[in-house]
Amino acid sequence: MAAITDHGPAMPGGPHFYHFGNLRVLPPEIGGVRILKGVEANIINDKGDLDLDRYYLERLDVVLAGFHARCFGSSVREDCTRALLNAMENPLVDIIVHPGNPEFPLDYEAVVRKAAEKGIPLEINNSSFCGSRRGSSANCSNIARMIAAYGGPVVIGSDAHFAEDVGRFDYAVETVIVAGIREEQVLNTSVEKVLNYLSRKKNDTTDAIEK
Repeated sequence: MAAITDHGPAMPGGPHFYHFGNLRVLPPEIGGVRILKGVEANIINDKGDLDLDRYYLERLDVVLAGFHARCFGSSVREDCTRALLNAMENPLVDIIVHPGNPEFPLDYEAVVRKAAEKGIPLEINNSSFCGSRRGSSANCSNIARMIAAYGGPVVIGSDAHFAEDVGRFDYAVETVIVAGIREEQVLNTSVEKVLNYLSRKKNDTTDAIEK
């Protein structure tokens, strides 16, 4: 399985929103590999709004959301926390990415508790320990311990910013193990678990929108 999740259009140098509309031309499977069409959307204000509108989000297989420089205008803890909690109220958001970024400080317990309540996975990624988002390590370890305590779901990623780091999970996996997160809490241990989660989420989202 492979997921195509380019940054949303608010990211400097990010693709135009037409890119996300054009993902519809991709078949669901290429060479025996399941293809997920998605976005790593930018949270753009404290209402939790994303930089891609509902029309496109509804047509994607997976929607990641998180903070990125030049896309969210505050580094105040209360603003960032409010924004992320509100983003998790969006039924179209499937996964929250790199919440340990120190550039956007959070009330981590409030975020982890809300994610556990709503069943939204928080990402622990390798790049936060050894490349991008310097200063994330302690925050990510703290978040991982809270995820273990609250029993919420997590995804482990490489978030590679360099080709040779694709599929590198050593720091992230160690952090998850040390924190005491159970294997059943990790969403992406199998293709089946990921697809079942996204299918269930899509059904719940459809029900929520229709209501």
